[in-house]
Amino acid sequence: MQRPLRFVVEADGGSRGNPGPAGYGSVVLDPATGETLAERAEYIGVATNNVAEYKGLIAGLKAARELAPDAQVLVRMDSKLVVEQMSGRWKIKHPDMKPLAAEAATVLPRSQVTYQWIPREQNKHADRLANEAMDAGKHGRQWEPSASTAVFDRGAARALATPPAAGPPGDAAAGAAAVRAALASASGTTASAAASAPAEAGTLFAAEGSGAPEPAPAAAPGPTAAPSSGWGPDMGTPATFVLLRHGETALTPQKRFSGSGGTDPELSPAGRRQAAAVAEALAARGTVQAVVSSPLRRCRETAQAVADRLGLAVVVEDGLRETDFGAWEGLTFGEVRERFPDDLQAWLDSPKAAPTGGGESFSAVTRRVSATRDRLLAAYAGRTVLVVTHVTPVKTLVRLALGAPPESLFRMELSAASLSAVAYYADGNASVRLLNDTSHLR
Repeated sequence: MQRPLRFVVEADGGSRGNPGPAGYGSVVLDPATGETLAERAEYIGVATNNVAEYKGLIAGLKAARELAPDAQVLVRMDSKLVVEQMSGRWKIKHPDMKPLAAEAATVLPRSQVTYQWIPREQNKHADRLANEAMDAGKHGRQWEPSASTAVFDRGAARALATPPAAGPPGDAAAGAAAVRAALASASGTTASAAASAPAEAGTLFAAEGSGAPEPAPAAAPGPTAAPSSGWGPDMGTPATFVLLRHGETALTPQKRFSGSGGTDPELSPAGRRQAAAVAEALAARGTVQAVVSSPLRRCRETAQAVADRLGLAVVVEDGLRETDFGAWEGLTFGEVRERFPDDLQAWLDSPKAAPTGGGESFSAVTRRVSATRDRLLAAYAGRTVLVVTHVTPVKTLVRLALGAPPESLFRMELSAASLSAVAYYADGNASVRLLNDTSHLR
């Protein structure tokens, strides 16, 4: 018996003003080869982002239906709202969304369609098409396929979803073995069955399970368990930590040690602008469900700016505080090297060495941050949490997720108000989704 065709549909929509001039883009892909099978884009006049996103979804599903009405379709979108509503996990309350969602649900039988959230940078093809449509509308025209410059990353369409490995929570000790096993099992896939390989399961700020053809509906958003069959191995819905380094203080541009053992500086005017910018970016994504902050003032101020924009409360977690740098607090690296050369060298050579004057070693910070991570994972299982903290805790969480050695802390760059992300699965595996993203500040 011939296996049913499988397609990946990626869709996006945008509005320059929300509401404002709007357009959508969608693309149908062969998940085995990454080949573009169909493209759709249209300028739709004045509309909201969500309306444009839904229209992009509908156009993509219709394009897939035209190619093969009995195909299994994985829809990948960076709109958390559309993905959750069409998956049945979020209620549809807005009157403009209800008829669009109803239309999308009737294009193909529900049993043939699965939805997955992806970060915006993995949805570049559809995003480019939507912007081309809006550009055409600006000049009084409609989008023409011959004028498209959209480029798709074929590797993303063919990436295999690998099962997580067991191990301590968030520590990547056995992940490589699981990856090798998954790739080995996939290497025997025949050309006719290759389309059953899952699309990229990684996500940025939230991860949908790869999904059975018909996900079970829920009345409202919250922790969900991924179905056990469908496009790939069941990894469950992870807890996703969106790691935000606080905005600038007066000490930040001077590159001075600023931990938890010295002064507790406030955000500078630049830092407040950065906090406002990241708040707008996270509000546009709409994925953060809780906000947790270090107790230090610069983090609480950054967290509050975001929480106010999202309508959430800030939970303060003492374990997220920065390293106590002892006598080095307020000094530059060069000043520490001049005054405490032996202590500095020992600190650089060993994670067990503490800064001069009773500071905190990286080993001690790792124990503290690991315990904090585990508490937060227990409290926010399956949810997306904004964790507002400092350079060392962010780097430590990333290092542990990667299974990297302690010296890797000196090989990561973290800018003020930058975003990183780590997803944690129920069996202990972790996946780094983002590091030092500052695009919202540009």
